[in-house]
Amino acid sequence: MQQEGLFKEMKLRRHYEKPSVKKKRIASEVLRRKKKFQRRY
Repeated sequence: MQQEGLFKEMKLRRHYEKPSVKKKRIASEVLRRKKKFQRRY
């Protein structure tokens, strides 16, 4: 479970990510994780 986003994280860290883009990406990841959790129950 911890390695879920490992390769994606490595790929993202190769280039600079603007703070606004980073904020949007993190928000979308949180939303995706919540939806995934809700599908289970």
